[in-house]
Amino acid sequence: MKLALLAGAMALSLTSAANAETVNLRFALATNATPTVEAIKEFGKLVEQKSDGEVTVTFFPDSQLGGERELVEMVQAGTLDMTKVSGALLESFSPVYGVFSMPYLFKNSDQFHQILSNPAIMDPVYSSTESMGVVGLTYYDSGQRSFFSVKNPIYKLEDLRGLKIRVMQSPTAIEMMKELGGSPIAMSAGEVYTALQQGVIDGAESNEFALTTDQFGEVAKFYSYDMHARIPDVVLIGTSTLQRLTENQKAAVFEAAKESTQFQREKWEAAVDQQRKIAIEKYGVKFNDVDQAPFQAAVQPIYDRLKNDEDRYSLYEKIRSALNAN
Repeated sequence: MKLALLAGAMALSLTSAANAETVNLRFALATNATPTVEAIKEFGKLVEQKSDGEVTVTFFPDSQLGGERELVEMVQAGTLDMTKVSGALLESFSPVYGVFSMPYLFKNSDQFHQILSNPAIMDPVYSSTESMGVVGLTYYDSGQRSFFSVKNPIYKLEDLRGLKIRVMQSPTAIEMMKELGGSPIAMSAGEVYTALQQGVIDGAESNEFALTTDQFGEVAKFYSYDMHARIPDVVLIGTSTLQRLTENQKAAVFEAAKESTQFQREKWEAAVDQQRKIAIEKYGVKFNDVDQAPFQAAVQPIYDRLKNDEDRYSLYEKIRSALNAN
């Protein structure tokens, strides 16, 4: 099925190639929160408008062509033009992305957006994968990440001890979970529901949308707001795709990407409130607050070790400097 869909997309591109003025971009994504999906569709509309119809976008949502890692690899290979993935996944392609998975890096969403919208900080990050055939265009908010669990709520560090917690396939996320005393289980998002249901894992960590969009709230009834991370989603485009575009077409793509970020940001907070309401009313999920201080103290060794990595520590220092300047 995936090959058939991709073959259809390539046929569209070949048809477009017959008209030298038109380029069709194949944009695939995994399952995502509604505001993010809407922002990606908005990108498609904007890029077509800004390019006067020279650039169009064909979408393949809901993991039709594979999970996030597969999609990045397809963009690298040139069989796909664009995708959107978690910055945590990109750590395995460019370690510098791991800085954004550092626990408690941002105090709130305002700090997150202040840094992620700063070209002086983000442009070098986006270009760090250029030699691998893919670069970043812009980011989307993916909210705060907290723990959700099956049997009991998490109020304190002791509640995490011995629990098997699914984390993203990110070295930094695994490191964080170990420092907090839990047992990290790295797996793709598509495996989490069954793992929770069968007791393979005791919980996981993500934003509120995971409870509803992925229906984890059917199994995990406790959501504990320790808010340990705010990790950006990143829109990627292949370097081979950029080479096919004229300068005006490139400008249209970059402008549309940036404007879609603002579009998504304006929708995010209201959507989070709505998902929390659904999780409570439809799935019976119970939410609780957490004293962050012990959690923050427990992960301090991660920051101590960061000093041994020149590239990542340099980015971290730039982030701290920018935040402290305000």
